[in-house]
Amino acid sequence: MTRRDVDKLQEEIEELFADLWQVPRFSGLRHGFRPNVDCFHTDEPHALTVVVELPGVEAQSVRVVAGERLLVIAGERKRPQLPGRVYQQMEIEYGPFQRQVRLLEDVDPERATARFEHGVLTIELPVVEQAPPAGRYRITVEKL
Repeated sequence: MTRRDVDKLQEEIEELFADLWQVPRFSGLRHGFRPNVDCFHTDEPHALTVVVELPGVEAQSVRVVAGERLLVIAGERKRPQLPGRVYQQMEIEYGPFQRQVRLLEDVDPERATARFEHGVLTIELPVVEQAPPAGRYRITVEKL
């Protein structure tokens, strides 16, 4: 078993447990929320695109970091603090979140773009032939 096989297995186990927490009977035990993520590849331009649903999240609270075939999206969705509220039902999840997306190709995080519009974060990562120097690269999120 190669290192890549172990990484893929670990990712599948993490996703399985994350999906398990989405089951309503466990929702009372959760802290924060887990935004949905899509990731797709395009040939023109040759890039990976990651789309994250972040309704109710302030753009300035979102942090995006790329490094070594891993993309991390983190932030917080805060519950509005309005005096006099007495909840009858609470189903909307609030709190900190962090999603990790394993990238199947090397990307250039210095040329990456991220835009936040209508509660959706879209990150475009140009694919490169050679991996960039090891390290973590923060990607600036542009609010539209």
